[in-house]
Amino acid sequence: MQKIRNIAVIAHVDHGKTTLVDGLLRQSGTFSAHEAVGERVMDSNDLERERGITILSKNTAINYNGMKINIIDTPGHADFGGEVERVLKMVDGALLVVDAYEGVMPQTKFVVKKMLGFGLKPILVVNKIDKPTAEPERVVNEIFDLFVQMNATDDQLEFSVVYASAKSGIAKLDLKDNSNNFVPLFETIIKSIPEPTGSAENPTQLQVFTLDYDNYVGKIGIARVFNGKIEKGQTILLAKADGEKVKGRVSKLIGFHGLQRKEIERAEAGDIVAVAGLETIDVGDSIVDPNNPMPLDPMHIEEPTISVVYSVNDSPLAGLEGKSVTSNKIQERLYKEMQTNIAMKLEVVGEGKFKVSGRGELQLTILAENMRREGFEFSISRPEVITRKVDGVHLEPFEHLVIDIPEEFSGNIIERLGRKKAEMTSMVPMGVGQQRIEFEIPARGLIGFRGQFLTDTKGEGVMNHSFLEYRPYSGIVETRSNGALISMENGDAVAYSLNNIQERGVLFIGPQTKVYMGMIIGEHSRPNDLDFNPIKGKNLTNMRASGSDDAIKLVPPRNLSLEKALEWIEDDELLEITPLNIRIRKKELDPSKRKRNTNKK
Repeated sequence: MQKIRNIAVIAHVDHGKTTLVDGLLRQSGTFSAHEAVGERVMDSNDLERERGITILSKNTAINYNGMKINIIDTPGHADFGGEVERVLKMVDGALLVVDAYEGVMPQTKFVVKKMLGFGLKPILVVNKIDKPTAEPERVVNEIFDLFVQMNATDDQLEFSVVYASAKSGIAKLDLKDNSNNFVPLFETIIKSIPEPTGSAENPTQLQVFTLDYDNYVGKIGIARVFNGKIEKGQTILLAKADGEKVKGRVSKLIGFHGLQRKEIERAEAGDIVAVAGLETIDVGDSIVDPNNPMPLDPMHIEEPTISVVYSVNDSPLAGLEGKSVTSNKIQERLYKEMQTNIAMKLEVVGEGKFKVSGRGELQLTILAENMRREGFEFSISRPEVITRKVDGVHLEPFEHLVIDIPEEFSGNIIERLGRKKAEMTSMVPMGVGQQRIEFEIPARGLIGFRGQFLTDTKGEGVMNHSFLEYRPYSGIVETRSNGALISMENGDAVAYSLNNIQERGVLFIGPQTKVYMGMIIGEHSRPNDLDFNPIKGKNLTNMRASGSDDAIKLVPPRNLSLEKALEWIEDDELLEITPLNIRIRKKELDPSKRKRNTNKK
């Protein structure tokens, strides 16, 4: 049997997981001398590279001194918790990466809770020890306290600690040691992570933990071999989570090495491989021996907490910028997403309307951004939290919110969060003039809060949150306090009109932008909505007038990204998304009908 170690790399967002995996790949000699390799090689998706976050869990394998180490890089953002949960079930140990200054963050707590629940023992990697503000000893104590708080076993509390700087490619077992490579980390992995259980002699047992798609071979299931062996061409039985059993044949077996995938003939217990040839394969399904089927327990995935409605774009500018605009195309694309992303749910709620539920706003906007880049045109409603009714009690999701802010802003932020029904649970000074404050807040209160938070802290605040639990409904939460500036005409915006409108608030558009009746062109400085005519030009006469021909000075418009726009909108508004533009509009475009609807309410 080959020597194998299976590990997952888990951490809070931006604590250096992907950079660490980069270093392990380079220093294990996985890349040939002639291979040109960029930074953060595991973040292969365009959006991952742009945002600097990991969105999809990805696996790789390295060889170190005759030992094969399968490494799975997981996302660090709470919205992708479903990915982390599945991956932890497939490995025998984990590298818990923690920033040497930031220490325990919300997602650290989330991944630690999951990891301890699966009975895994971690290796703590205190990363970024070269930071001037680093406090590695404090961070190790924080992690130990967290483990005690989460009822870790005595064995789990005896975790190994490695101090590292992933960026510099060094690791050490003691801060006083001299080191110029990752050898101490490699040695700790081999010594501390247990060998895979299971035997090649037992009947075949694999479980699928993530999916891939290939235009030639169709759906591919990436699975761990828990028992027995699997060979190319072998007849197997697919045991689905709902109890259905489907016979099939392995058309392709793919192994991993570095960033490459190569076809292999067979794999044994303990290894991680990709299996093709089973069109109905899904996450959590077991691949077993048809003569002696012993399916593994299906996976439990946490339920979505937030939803938006995707619908066909019906604005006056519909169909001018996108290639895929019909409800059939949008439905087809959303179904395709559901095949590989099991943390999301899809429901058809009307003619050309699809309710998509996920773990958070980021997960939903990343899907929208991907669709937009693929040439789709559609509209999205304001995010809504998914509530439940248990024993007649109305429950809603609550989040654990952690903010790091300069002390001078703390009073204002605490007051604002109080109006959103948040409860403060702790307040800790963090070095010079900084504070870390923790809250428990209804998920509704966080919709649209990030933009306001960054404005209130002058861009210096950092906020992170993760799902806590369902609790009784907490009453009305304060929403957007500013109204909208709305266009009442169709045409091209004119600088002369915009100059008059900008006195009433902040503009979202510039001159020559195409507008239509009911489109939102800015944020009003007061709570009510205002209708304007942005296409009205200056009345020209054949007389010159002193002072009226001064040059028009327009303030640059506020540039709204997809996330910011989705946070900004209210219940009666929609986001119109095309490959070229993101526009905000009212659901009801006609101003007189809008007034009637408001009066009825």
